[in-house]
Amino acid sequence: MAIQVGAKAPDFELRDNHGRTVRLSDFRGDQNVVLLFYPFAFTGVCTGELCELRDNLPKFTDRDTQLLAVSNDSIHTLRVFAEQESLEYPLLSDFWPHGEVSRAYGVFAEDKGCAVRGTFVIDKEGVVRWTVVNALPDARDLDEYVKALDTL
Repeated sequence: MAIQVGAKAPDFELRDNHGRTVRLSDFRGDQNVVLLFYPFAFTGVCTGELCELRDNLPKFTDRDTQLLAVSNDSIHTLRVFAEQESLEYPLLSDFWPHGEVSRAYGVFAEDKGCAVRGTFVIDKEGVVRWTVVNALPDARDLDEYVKALDTL
């Protein structure tokens, strides 16, 4: 079961597509975070969602929000994917231990070996304020994230 609204977001430490360490707690007190889990790089729905976020990045940055996208791919796969799609926000690798952060947020599909489409809007204090979890084939609505951010 996914982390619920009102819960403290589990802290984590993952490497991004450039090999840098990113911790959720690094944003506490400074920025809101939209934490987006997606199944795999280079797949149709995932590429569409992440490119839509790329094309609408000011909707997040203008709201003092850091976008963090997490998959179970390796950092090397994420680096090539980000370069190919011109993604400038961090793509985080939950590759090893495989799916540890996805499991902590309740969005890891054991039978598929990947995260489902879970999104968590986390406020500056580290509390989950909005969430949605979609099945693997179902894209999410970016405008819903923006509406949630506007309530913070």
